[in-house]
Amino acid sequence: MRIVEVIADRKHAKTLAGMAKFYGAEDFWWGGDGDDGRCSIRMLVPDDRRQAMVDSLQDLFKANDRARIVVQSIDAVLTHDGQADQDVKEEKSKTVAATREELYSQIAKGAQLDSNFLVLTALSTLVAAIGLIENNVAVVIGAMVIAPLLGPNIALAFATSLGDKELTWRAFKTNGAGIGLAMLIAIAIALILPIGLDSPEIISRTSVDLGGVVLGLASGAAAVLSLTTGLSSTLVGVMVAVALLPPTATMGMMLGAGRWEEALGAFLLLIVNIVCVLLSAKVVFLLKGVRPRSWTDRNRAKQSMAIYLSLWAVLLMLLIAVILIRTTGWHAAW
Repeated sequence: MRIVEVIADRKHAKTLAGMAKFYGAEDFWWGGDGDDGRCSIRMLVPDDRRQAMVDSLQDLFKANDRARIVVQSIDAVLTHDGQADQDVKEEKSKTVAATREELYSQIAKGAQLDSNFLVLTALSTLVAAIGLIENNVAVVIGAMVIAPLLGPNIALAFATSLGDKELTWRAFKTNGAGIGLAMLIAIAIALILPIGLDSPEIISRTSVDLGGVVLGLASGAAAVLSLTTGLSSTLVGVMVAVALLPPTATMGMMLGAGRWEEALGAFLLLIVNIVCVLLSAKVVFLLKGVRPRSWTDRNRAKQSMAIYLSLWAVLLMLLIAVILIRTTGWHAAW
């Protein structure tokens, strides 16, 4: 369940009460008037009506910068005898669909290029390189979990679903910075340290097959489902499944060692994972009805959706063709 709290001028009090009833709020109550002439109302809004209510509230206050709309989650509701409300318990056991605004707030954080993102990328690359070189699966998995590279890709798919150019550019820039930094660190490791690059963990990241394509598509879809249904804890499993960091680190180390064929294989694995995540995430956002609020923005988002879906679908087809050529030995015939 969610509480939708609205803080607005007192003249909107009757309108807000009417909206609470119209959208089926199970309960609503007033928080009193403030010294600035505003009042607040809190509403327990059904999950399936929350997005429609938030959209209507934004339309109502689009020219009023004094109004605030706050969506809050609920941990428990106690009855008069101190027992948790059974209805809330049952509701908590269900998957909760997040509104567009909740998704934006959560997903946009993954596209933020700041010192924390860069430090986490650098540290996870070092951890991944050590795990790959020493053939230590546990260390490699640890690097996958702390690596922040999945966030910008999900943000890119989300931004193009909304036609949000600013977020699209931010996600693209963050993604490029993260992968570029990881690759540069891996190249430096191979150039500076006398290491061997023939461990099974490294070799396994220098090739990709159709199973990797299916894994990438499924993982991207699972990532978006975990976000849209409020089950964000499952993202840890997705981070491990669709690992973007190990192939990046492998590619960098192979480039530093001058092993171009293996570097190309790792690059292919990385691109397959990225394209699959973007494509499947985009499709899930589409099926979930994630779209802009206004009619003008929706038309712009439709164009963005068609362009990016076509682009990533074509890229995936080309990648599958390259994979088939590499795995079936067709290149030998040439």
